[in-house]
Amino acid sequence: MKLNDLVEKLAAFEPTGFPVVSLYLDTKANENGRDDYQIWLKQEIDNLVGDFDEESAEAQSIKADIERIQNFLETEMEESANGVAIFACTGADGFFETAQLDVAFPNNRLFAFDRPHIFPLVRIIEQNPKYAVLWSDTNKADIYIFGGENTINVETETQAKVEEIENDVTQGTKVGGWSQARYQRHIANFHLQHAKETVEELEKLLHQAKIEYLVLCGDERTIMPILRPQLSKPIEESVVETLNLSQYASEEEIREKTQEVMAMKNAAKDKETVERMYGAAKAAAGLGTMGVEDTLAALSNGQVEELIISSSFEAIKYSPKKVKKVLKAYAPGDDNSTGDDLPDVKESRQIGDELIIRALNSAAKIVFIEDDSLLKEANGVGAVLRYNINATANG
Repeated sequence: MKLNDLVEKLAAFEPTGFPVVSLYLDTKANENGRDDYQIWLKQEIDNLVGDFDEESAEAQSIKADIERIQNFLETEMEESANGVAIFACTGADGFFETAQLDVAFPNNRLFAFDRPHIFPLVRIIEQNPKYAVLWSDTNKADIYIFGGENTINVETETQAKVEEIENDVTQGTKVGGWSQARYQRHIANFHLQHAKETVEELEKLLHQAKIEYLVLCGDERTIMPILRPQLSKPIEESVVETLNLSQYASEEEIREKTQEVMAMKNAAKDKETVERMYGAAKAAAGLGTMGVEDTLAALSNGQVEELIISSSFEAIKYSPKKVKKVLKAYAPGDDNSTGDDLPDVKESRQIGDELIIRALNSAAKIVFIEDDSLLKEANGVGAVLRYNINATANG
């Protein structure tokens, strides 16, 4: 199941009275090639089971969930997965969903709420968008896709005679006069053809995979002057950065270097997004909100174009009394809540989930902000609106 489809399924989950176990793991191997989460998980499981009456139906459901989770981790988890999320509720007709990612969750976490805890999953999807990397020299190209749900490596090579020409040159082939000029033009023509074929393959892949960002890698003196002019305007506009990486760079090195580039781009984009939100909230048109309470109401009305929320729960501040009032005012009924059962206003993680669920249900874009200080004035949450109800009514 694709990640976006999984998020929609989790968001639509109707509470059944049984606890839903939500587990997030950083499954990267340590320097010794071993997993670090196992000791932590055993302790957390013991604590979780101890929170329920041993003979209760809830405890039995939890125990069955834990057994199924452990079996999955032992027998079905991919060795290449760096982050794993599992959602289980045996009491809800054996509900069990998993996600395996090539990016790690920042913290190991285990929860048991009345519905799946989706905040960390939605956050990691939004903060790690799919992006393409093209590494190329004058006769070979590798195209990678990082982020999102998986990693793809597409290798493309041009005609064999290009390699033959390159090999001849590297072996010190000597030609002179007009022959040398023809020889160099011959090589240049093959290099140009290689660049055109590479770009054709790249553009096809970006279109099919609906990828918005591209990082170029390779020798800036040899291939880039040939390759970049072949890019169409939309593809050129998608280029985030050009990195000078040799043919000996490993896939992991390429991933790390390009992730650093994408992190810098995301940080710059976050700042622009928050500034836009503050501007909209403070303008006379009132096309923005600041704070959980006003944003939750706007989400319930279907007004929100873009939900802007801190990545850290510690940065999200609100009045439980005021939030409870908003929740009661908009549920049940023609709002964008998940159902008749309301979240616990004292549990900030559930309120975070409720904001996300209402955003998903109203087709609002969700943006997580990594730098807590950017959203301090808004107490961690804000929104850009599609329209202002009061302005519409007055008009």
